[in-house]
Amino acid sequence: MEVRIQGIHFDVSEKLTNFINKKVERLARRNVNMTYVDFNLRVIKPETAMNKEVTAKVIVPHCGEQVATKVADTFEEAVDLAIEALDRQLEKDKDKK
Repeated sequence: MEVRIQGIHFDVSEKLTNFINKKVERLARRNVNMTYVDFNLRVIKPETAMNKEVTAKVIVPHCGEQVATKVADTFEEAVDLAIEALDRQLEKDKDKK
């Protein structure tokens, strides 16, 4: 499985990268068919609260792609919310089959 983490207009810290990889591993245990995970991290309007945006995309063969975009105070919180949303989407997709 390939995991891509990209910070838009900033460098992603190693601590945040490790956090995301740990969350993706948990998600992959429940959904073994995942082949590609892409995270885009962005800071929006730096002068306000709730300014961290995470867009997560998961590609599963024969099921297409699932996308979740979440905004929170911290990147860790936004990643958690996005992973939860992706997990729900993947479970729904699994139930359809």
